[in-house]
Amino acid sequence: MSSEYYNKQVKSVSEQYLSLSFEDVHASWLHHLPAIWEKTNLAILDVGAGAGRDVKRMAELAVAEQPEGSTCQIYGAEPSEALLKVGQQTTAGHNVNWLQDSLPSLDKITSLEVSFDLILLSAVWMHVPPSKRNRALRKLTNLLKPGGKIVISLKFGMTVSEQQERSMFDVSVEELEHLAQTLGLFSTLAGSADKDKLGRDAVYWQTLVLQLPDDGTGAFPFIRHVAINDHKSGTHKLALLRVLLRIADGHPGAVLRRESSPNGDRVILPMGLVALYWCHQYKELIDTHQLYQTPNERPNMGFMKENGWHKLTHRTAADYRIGNLFLGEDAISLHRALSAAVINIKKMPCNRITLPNSNQTIFEVDNKAVRAKDSLFLDLQTLEQWGEFSLPESTWLAFNRYACWIEPVLVSEWVKIMAGYTGNQQYAAPKSQYYLQQALLWLEPKRSTGEVRTRFEQVTQQSPELAQCVWSAKSLKRKYDIDHSMPFARWPNNDLWNLLPTDSKINNQKSDKLPSEQKLKEAKERIQSWWQQAWLQTTDQKLAVREQSASYRIGRSETSSKVAESSLEGWQQGNQIKRFFAEANIALPGLSSNNESIDDLFEALILQRGRLKEMQQLKEW
Repeated sequence: MSSEYYNKQVKSVSEQYLSLSFEDVHASWLHHLPAIWEKTNLAILDVGAGAGRDVKRMAELAVAEQPEGSTCQIYGAEPSEALLKVGQQTTAGHNVNWLQDSLPSLDKITSLEVSFDLILLSAVWMHVPPSKRNRALRKLTNLLKPGGKIVISLKFGMTVSEQQERSMFDVSVEELEHLAQTLGLFSTLAGSADKDKLGRDAVYWQTLVLQLPDDGTGAFPFIRHVAINDHKSGTHKLALLRVLLRIADGHPGAVLRRESSPNGDRVILPMGLVALYWCHQYKELIDTHQLYQTPNERPNMGFMKENGWHKLTHRTAADYRIGNLFLGEDAISLHRALSAAVINIKKMPCNRITLPNSNQTIFEVDNKAVRAKDSLFLDLQTLEQWGEFSLPESTWLAFNRYACWIEPVLVSEWVKIMAGYTGNQQYAAPKSQYYLQQALLWLEPKRSTGEVRTRFEQVTQQSPELAQCVWSAKSLKRKYDIDHSMPFARWPNNDLWNLLPTDSKINNQKSDKLPSEQKLKEAKERIQSWWQQAWLQTTDQKLAVREQSASYRIGRSETSSKVAESSLEGWQQGNQIKRFFAEANIALPGLSSNNESIDDLFEALILQRGRLKEMQQLKEW
């Protein structure tokens, strides 16, 4: 979509738009709004939000109409930089988030991992070239919640000169209805043709309301087919589905980018992350529980190599987590284990998971060779070295939104398959399969606050003024707690950024509730101050990071003790900073893998709070 015209004519265009009211322009579909305002956790997107007239009014209506205690996230996406600035001025003081973004990709909106109850395209669709409309509507559909609506107004009566000057194209109700039908949407024409509210005689408008009845993407039937009906010579297919589900559910920040393809948009993940979770998943099953994962009685699987997997038997699945550092022989062995897992994933499940009654594969691997080194820090940037993993965006979103329903199906089928293998025959009886179920429990991070408590004591000893509750600003003298800002019981996350010093009484009140958006924003300055002082304050941050990633290795006899102590201190400081951001950048949506901004981190925390509220319907505090 071209923004040049709107940037040049911003004054006249914005005055024109703001001369009309939201109710006048959208009278034909306003009867859909009462049901939308009843939702307690509402998200609205205006694509091509222009001067901000519509998002401002919807923000006002949300405050007036929503039930008490409800939340509403409103986003305005606008490609024209000049119009976006006007929109920000128009909505100043209202709950509207602005992003410079455009169809058909909507990259910035999509990266937020937010799904919407209502998406509005007012006077926008004629700007989308016909060749890009299928992708644009697919993208919008993927952003909808089940039951969500897309409202699209179509402009008729455009002159040839207007189309050329403003990059407009002919539209039709029939074309849009056909595209909607192919994507599982049902459509309703909102009234008859409406006269142009600006008084242009030749111009008239028609509005379509498109609704997503359920999942709408075809992802559920595909996942069910692979999990239950598809032939399996081992547990590889179930393992890959569960790895992807776990990444989608716990690490929205893992998405490197999205790409278009003839069959719909695709999500790109770091191949090393998929391999890391693959090893994490099989670690306890094979090394601890000694359960066979193929029908024969050979304990080895293709990725279990002597110089990799078998040299890490002293490690646990908990070690294979973002923010951990491997050194020496362990680092070399993990390099090799990940490389072997990448090849195995590519050759086995990716090559064998296809559409029903088809040879068309679903998942793609673009792998790269990685030379083993004696230092391996587990973060997104490191895990990108092994290449990229690609999956359909619809499958990613199904995993992201419905993990709590899909995972039990995968686990149940996995238990059934393992119980039928010769090597696991002692668990064939139904009463013995509970052991298999327990062995498949995903080892979550331990709910531990000891490390952060120690750091709090260190920081407040040096700076007593920092001994305050992040939620209430109360002074913390003797009795205090370390609180998980996003409740651990609902979203198991023990990352440094998620652990905050809190007054014990306040923490008891909060319990396992989700902090409201307002409470988070009120605590922003105190939370960021804690992050800065506890984890990001070093004498020379850049030097420390350089020393961490350079040639220092623990235990090299030729290094003098003084140099070793100095290097170790620098490495510890640098690794602490790297770990803090490594954990945050993968756990929170919309952050880049090299993000080092605590302002961006806090905005991502607000987004994640909204995602948890939407997906799990948590009580707020």
